[in-house]
Amino acid sequence: MLLRQMKYFIAVVECNSFTEAAEQMFISQSAISQQIQALEKELGVTLIRRENRKFSLTPAGEYFYRHSKGLLDEAEHLRHETIRLGQDHELKLRIGYLRCYSGQELHQAVAEFSETYPEVSIDIVNGTHEELYDLLRFGGVDLALSDQRRAFSDEYVNFQVLQCDCYVEVSSRSKISSRPYIELGELRKIPCILISSKEQQNTEQEYYRSTLGYGGNFLFAENLEEGRLMVIGNRGFLPIESVGTLPPPGAGIIRLPLLKAGTPVKRNFCVFWRKENSNYYIEEFADILRRLIHLTVS
Repeated sequence: MLLRQMKYFIAVVECNSFTEAAEQMFISQSAISQQIQALEKELGVTLIRRENRKFSLTPAGEYFYRHSKGLLDEAEHLRHETIRLGQDHELKLRIGYLRCYSGQELHQAVAEFSETYPEVSIDIVNGTHEELYDLLRFGGVDLALSDQRRAFSDEYVNFQVLQCDCYVEVSSRSKISSRPYIELGELRKIPCILISSKEQQNTEQEYYRSTLGYGGNFLFAENLEEGRLMVIGNRGFLPIESVGTLPPPGAGIIRLPLLKAGTPVKRNFCVFWRKENSNYYIEEFADILRRLIHLTVS
């Protein structure tokens, strides 16, 4: 009997739905049904009495549900303490994130993780996509929240967080600020403001022009605050992705959905880490972050 099967069973009971439980556990409905059937087969008893689209717990299922939660808590504590005692050096989690990221979920994930695992110190850095990629390659960070720009590599865990909508922020004085949305092709005569270090400006410009299709001139800001000040001054538009909770655009700024040929532009965001460096704390933080982001968009 696997602990994961117990987790699936508890999720189905507490969600009162196979579909919702599958979404919560990030697996398919058929997979969660198969795992619970396998659990019942191993135990030799029926836990869930299925009635068309509804279900109820058998007496055995009620007993198993009540006691499984306590066992899972004990197993989690055992795992946590074993890892803690097995480390003979300072426990540290090094997190990288895109400097253009503006959601609140990363802050919430760090707070929740730190409360659960106070023995782990956290270092946080930001950078462009390529800077984060290099940090991962050479051991500068343990995991990175970043956009997907290349095919997934087998050397990394490519933990997809979500496919998010894209927007542009423009000055309230801009001629396009009254539009309900903006087409990508209509931005060619307006400078595009990118958040980038000086060393990565050429790389970022080439990606946004060649891959994403931004066709005008480019301006650069060192951080998000500087970029938004440039928007307020009506110097150009700022590309923004809705990764989690987007704070209000602020005074003097209008946020417009970005479309291409009538279809909303979307981008993939993931948490990446090297498979050879994978450990419990990295996986736990990635789970917390994805759960918080999905709570926002659901």
